[in-house]
Amino acid sequence: MTPRFLEERSSPDKGQYFWSYAIEIVNGGAETVQLQSRHWRITDALGRVQEVKGPGVVGKQPRLAPGDSFNYESGVPLETPSGLMVGTYTMVTDSGKPFEVAIPTFSLDSPGAPIN
Repeated sequence: MTPRFLEERSSPDKGQYFWSYAIEIVNGGAETVQLQSRHWRITDALGRVQEVKGPGVVGKQPRLAPGDSFNYESGVPLETPSGLMVGTYTMVTDSGKPFEVAIPTFSLDSPGAPIN
């Protein structure tokens, strides 16, 4: 995943900071799977947590055969110049077995922001 601070969409003087992030989901397993939902925990520099849950990502629930990948880009606003995101994807195999995939924590840092 690749987060990027979007200065043009941010207004630090108003406490508005915005990042985009690009993610690639790769099916490294032996069975076709489909992304059902996502759950993000977004924590700003003051420890305030936003939770985002919902079906799919960017309005899609991609099916991935073994070795396939799906790329998407999304964004997140914060009221502080830095924060953290962590989450999970809920996937389901073609045989109907659900499982979760952990999304590692990544940091959202604007230029000049203290590192979390």
